[in-house]
Amino acid sequence: MEQQVFGMPQAMKPEQTLYCPGCGHGVAHRLVAELVDEFGLRDRAIGIAPVGCSVFADKYWNFDVISAAHGRAPAVATGMKRGRPESFVICYQGDGDLAAIGTAETIHAANRGEHFVTVFVNNAIYGMTGGQMAPTTLIGQRSQTCQLGRDPEMMGHPIRVCELIKDLPGVALAARGSVDTPKHVLQTKKLLKKGFQNSIDGKGWSLIEIVSPCPTNWGMTPAKALTWLRENMLKHYELGIFRDCDAGNGGGA
Repeated sequence: MEQQVFGMPQAMKPEQTLYCPGCGHGVAHRLVAELVDEFGLRDRAIGIAPVGCSVFADKYWNFDVISAAHGRAPAVATGMKRGRPESFVICYQGDGDLAAIGTAETIHAANRGEHFVTVFVNNAIYGMTGGQMAPTTLIGQRSQTCQLGRDPEMMGHPIRVCELIKDLPGVALAARGSVDTPKHVLQTKKLLKKGFQNSIDGKGWSLIEIVSPCPTNWGMTPAKALTWLRENMLKHYELGIFRDCDAGNGGGA
């Protein structure tokens, strides 16, 4: 009798991807879907997907997904979790959404210790709208709105979200992973699993940042984009756990 060792999660739909070749969103989607299945959450999971490439999440996740206005996903997630406390809410956002127009919503949800998980995909650029500079764009990195490279004197410095929010009292977990290698994918899944468990246990707000490539808007092949990510993004956005309530250096509300 054959034993299946790998297959599609039930929490994913059998849809052909719309994402560009080499995009990390597909991997991030699958990790979330695998954990929804492993925790048995599909009947009460609710994804919140705002404007940006993340808005396509409802096409791939086989559970309820609500679209939110640009940057307002944490506010919608707060209302959903408070209105339906039995639900398991997953806020899925990109860097242009979470770290720009949605900064206030993110910080206040974190400070309140809202009981949902935020999955934050950081590819250092605005993807859906054509490659403009994002709050996470690196110094010297080119985009459609900084074609000579990001100049910190004119455009400020790239924001490290985990480091920014880690000291807020409502944060149960602030951690950063990546999807550039199989090893990092497995490590990122462990971080997501910890965030899921925190939410189930009511420990507070958890943020798992995922450093991801965007070959199309970086103007690179998928293979070159992975190399660039490792040589540049991971130097600025160091991987690891920045706050963990279970380790005694953090605590949810």
